[in-house]
Amino acid sequence: MQRSDIILGLHGLANKPPKEEKQRWWKAAIGEGLTRNCGAEPSDLPFEFVYWADLRYDTPLAEDRNLEPYYADAGTGPFPTSREEPGDEKKLCVTDWLYRKIEWLQDKTGLTPFDDALIEYRLDDLWGYLEDADFRKAARDRLREVVERHAGSRILLAAHSMGSLIAYDVLRMLERDGVALRVEHFVTLGAPLGLSDVRLKMQEEHGELRVPEGVRRWSNLMDRTDLATVGEDIGDAYGPNDRGVRADDIAVVNAYRRPKGDLNPHKSYGYLRTPAFSHAVHDFLNDAEGACAAEIAAAVG
Repeated sequence: MQRSDIILGLHGLANKPPKEEKQRWWKAAIGEGLTRNCGAEPSDLPFEFVYWADLRYDTPLAEDRNLEPYYADAGTGPFPTSREEPGDEKKLCVTDWLYRKIEWLQDKTGLTPFDDALIEYRLDDLWGYLEDADFRKAARDRLREVVERHAGSRILLAAHSMGSLIAYDVLRMLERDGVALRVEHFVTLGAPLGLSDVRLKMQEEHGELRVPEGVRRWSNLMDRTDLATVGEDIGDAYGPNDRGVRADDIAVVNAYRRPKGDLNPHKSYGYLRTPAFSHAVHDFLNDAEGACAAEIAAAVG
């Protein structure tokens, strides 16, 4: 029997518009990227959106309060793979260097005051996930039900921001419970998985941090000006699984702009339109593992 393909999307931090609207916008962003970066015309993406904002917020964002709706970019051709404004990389290198020094001290002492402050005051939902057992279980159950329902399909699991923690936890739980699962491609977008505090919490539950056994490929897409991605690279912090699968860190440019024109390098729509993500989806849909390796290499420089 031929196996079906499914792309599963899991959103990240903060309240969201209603599920149907957010799912439609994710699909639109993925489709826009496929068209501009791969020259593909997606007709009907096999896509299911996993929504958890209702577990933390009583009412979804109304249209007049949704400050960053999805909209198609005004440009043409592939989305950028390098910074247009000179000096951005230097600013980033300083930020990343400073955090790595702080991170080294946190890892050595086991104390994480910097991460605690960052997570509690800038990444509030992540703080809630780490500290609220009921919310954590409900969010995991939401994803686990969907993943298990598609266990017989070829799965590309795309998780943005805090969704990457939920996804990683669920994949390790399924592995621990002996559930047979094969995720062809696990793609994390703007993931805070490198933060010391996050890694210490995960080690307490899962032990050694590594690629989940059911994952055949893990790509971690990060715009290095995205605050959520500071910290140790995923490929360094998470070891290979027993199959030898390693996590690949891929630097991308999240070119999403807010309505007033300023950049938001953490926005999910921007990550979903990057050439690296588009080529990952294109490969997956065409069952062509590695067929676009040259294109992906070119996309990430």
